[in-house]
Amino acid sequence: MARKKKQECKEAPAWLTSFGDLMSLLLTFFILLYSMSVISLEKFNLSIQGITEAFGGRKMVAQHQLVKGQKVSLDFPDMYPKVKNGKKIRKKLNATLEKLREAGIDGEIEAHGTMMRLRLFTDNMFAPGSATPSEAVRPLISDLAAKLKPSELRMEIEGHTDSSPIRSARFGSNWALSAARAVSVLRLFKAAGYDVRLLSAKGAGEYHPIDSNDTPQGRMRNRRIELIVELSV
Repeated sequence: MARKKKQECKEAPAWLTSFGDLMSLLLTFFILLYSMSVISLEKFNLSIQGITEAFGGRKMVAQHQLVKGQKVSLDFPDMYPKVKNGKKIRKKLNATLEKLREAGIDGEIEAHGTMMRLRLFTDNMFAPGSATPSEAVRPLISDLAAKLKPSELRMEIEGHTDSSPIRSARFGSNWALSAARAVSVLRLFKAAGYDVRLLSAKGAGEYHPIDSNDTPQGRMRNRRIELIVELSV
């Protein structure tokens, strides 16, 4: 009877096969990374320049000025907006709102991200069908403009009305009335020395209500002026 031949080497464990496959894949992966790291400086410059300018950065160096080994500085002056101190701005708005309430003009303040909104209800701010601010409110708006002027913040002034049809020879629609009221407030800011390049005004008529027009209280809230302050510069 023939003897069974003795096995010279033990069989490799099953996990070693998987381990060898994994090492081969890792080697392939690193070779691929190395091959991708060798790029054209000209194409790289073009790509970075396009991305930089798209995000508000300044124009980079010209292609012929880029040499191997040179560091290219990326300047993004407008990519991250600088936000003014919101607490100080809100404090100024609150102080003005308290004075306006003493004069019979109610309002509220809302903050959304880099925007702060001072909402003033206009029943005691304008006469019905008029775009001229009352004598009581003019110095208070001018005082607010003087307080905010050093901050150099962009501001949009919006005029809003309720849905009741207007009966006025001067204004043919609520839209026209709301725009005229917004411009009247803007002129108070301009007269106080506020930079007019930072100001804008628009009228929205009855098309952006914040309450129902089916009740007197809702219509009162919809008749308003909104001062929207941009805290980012």
